[in-house]
Amino acid sequence: MSAATEPVRTAAPKGPGGITQSVRDSLVIARRNLIRMTRIPEMVIFGLLQPIMFVVLFSYVFGGSMNIGGSTDPGDYREFLMAGIFAQAVTFATAGSGAGIADDMHKGLVDRFRSLPMAHGAVLTGRTLADLVQTALTLFVLAIVALLIGWRTHTSVPEVLAGFGLLLLLGYAFTWIGATIGLSVRSPEAATSGGLIWLFPVTFVSTAFVDSSQMTPWLQHIADWNPFSATVQACRELFGNPGVVDSTAWPMQHPAWASLLWSLLIIVVFRTLAVRKYRNAAG
Repeated sequence: MSAATEPVRTAAPKGPGGITQSVRDSLVIARRNLIRMTRIPEMVIFGLLQPIMFVVLFSYVFGGSMNIGGSTDPGDYREFLMAGIFAQAVTFATAGSGAGIADDMHKGLVDRFRSLPMAHGAVLTGRTLADLVQTALTLFVLAIVALLIGWRTHTSVPEVLAGFGLLLLLGYAFTWIGATIGLSVRSPEAATSGGLIWLFPVTFVSTAFVDSSQMTPWLQHIADWNPFSATVQACRELFGNPGVVDSTAWPMQHPAWASLLWSLLIIVVFRTLAVRKYRNAAG
C-alpha cells in the first residue's frame, strides 16, 4: 500500500488550557452576546421599561398608604422602596438569561461551540457576564429615574457603591439559576415561564415592599431568611434609607454579610449544576 492511499488524520486544535484559556474564551462569548444585544435594542429597551413601571406604580399608587417606621410620608416610602426595586430589577434578568441559553441550545449553537477548542463552561460564563453588563445598565437607568422621583442616598460614596456592588453580585448569582433552568427545559418559552414563576414568591415574600414585622410569624421567618431580603436590607443600610428591622434573625442583623454569603453560595451551587447540565446536554 502506498503512502498516498493511507487515510489522513487531523486532530482538533487545542488551546493552552487552564485558567487563561477559560477567561479568554468566556470574554469572547461575552463579547458575542453584547454585540447581539446592540443589534436587537428592543431587548434592552423592554428590559428597562418593566422596572421603571414598578418604580412609578409602587411609588404613587401605594406610597400614601404605607407605614414605614411610624411615618406615612410618601417620600419615606419611596426611599424605603427603591432598594427593593433595584434588587427586583437585577433578579428578573434571570428569565432573560435562561431564555437566551435555551434558545442557543434549541438552535444548535452550543453544538457548534463544542466543536471548537473552547474551555468547558466558557459558553455559560460568557453569557452570564454579558447579562451582568446589561444588568448594570438597567441599574444605572433605574437610579436616574429614582432620583427624579425623589429618592436620595444619605451615606458616603463608597457605601453607595458597595450597595450597588451587592446588587450586581446578587443579579449575577441569579443568572446562574436562570442558566440552570435554561439548560433543563426544551424551549426558550418554557425557560421564560420557568424563570419567572419562582421569582414572584422570592421577591414578594421578602422585605422589599413591606416591613416583614407586618407579616404572620411563619411568613416573617421565611422573609427574614430570604437571600433577596438580605440584599435589600443591606442596600437600605448602605444607602441610608429608612427601613427599621424588628427581627432577631441573623441575616437581618448582619445583612451585608448575609447578602455576600448568600450570593457566593448561589454562584457556587448553580454554576456547578449548570456546567454539569451543559456537558450532559451537549455530550
